[in-house]
Amino acid sequence: MITVVGSLNMDLVMYADKIPRPGETVLGKNFKQIPGGKGANQANAAAKLGASVNMIGCVGNDFFGEQLLDSLQRDGVNTDHVLVKPNVSTGVAIILVESSGDNCITVASGANYLITEDDITEVKDIITASDVILLQLEIPLEIVKSTILSAKSAGKTVILNPAPAAELDSIILENTDILTPNETELEFLSGHRTDTLADLKAAGEILLHKGVKELVITLGSKGCLHMKDQTVTHYHAYKVNAVDTTAAGDSFNAALAVSFSKGETMKEAIEFAMKVGAMTVTKEGAQTSLPHLTEVDNFGQWIQKQSELQEGIKV
Repeated sequence: MITVVGSLNMDLVMYADKIPRPGETVLGKNFKQIPGGKGANQANAAAKLGASVNMIGCVGNDFFGEQLLDSLQRDGVNTDHVLVKPNVSTGVAIILVESSGDNCITVASGANYLITEDDITEVKDIITASDVILLQLEIPLEIVKSTILSAKSAGKTVILNPAPAAELDSIILENTDILTPNETELEFLSGHRTDTLADLKAAGEILLHKGVKELVITLGSKGCLHMKDQTVTHYHAYKVNAVDTTAAGDSFNAALAVSFSKGETMKEAIEFAMKVGAMTVTKEGAQTSLPHLTEVDNFGQWIQKQSELQEGIKV
């Protein structure tokens, strides 16, 4: 069983040829309202991949909150421990997606920042019953820390996706089993540039020396790096026609959690996560882009079709 402690946001997504510069107006091509939030995305992704999943977080007493809970419940996520907070809005994310598939995001946290340590204490039995605890940084850092300590006291595997980037103290770093930054987050956390492969390794070493047990550094189209002790392994990405990268990191983290909940190795977990991440970026939206396990099981046929599309062959 996986328990996700994190954010729930309604994503308001605008698609355009390019992301505007400051002071520039760009005409959009399309607009969608899609359930999101890193916590909810990861919970949704894990459930679609066949795991038993609990979601812990907060929404406002409003229409967006109702829609977010409905979306998770439809895909099999247990939302019994998502609290509805009065007199505050549900979290909202404004997402701009350009034709390359790249995006930029601004988040108004709303109810996400009203989760308390008492709320975490109330769900300690859920954490204790779980195999993997998965967290992000769209909720208060003190809640991230208390959840990690509660999980580690129960001997659970903790995966922390440090997004959006924030200063992490030694207690968080030393009690995290697997830290999963992207290049930008790695640079922020390590204070070391990440322009080259050598830079990435050096930056990763800094975090390992600070107490992180294992690092999985996501590199987008360049794949990912796994770092542990003195070992560095580079996993290459699949070549796909990227449409929208919004939930790629979320699906990747969820897939890791699903694999570890099954007792699989790091190599097996990353190979599975690379497939899930590749499939995610070929569809628009956050939760709407997340693949089901049956789709991933047919990955060989799917990636062949992607290769044919890349070559301009009609299928």
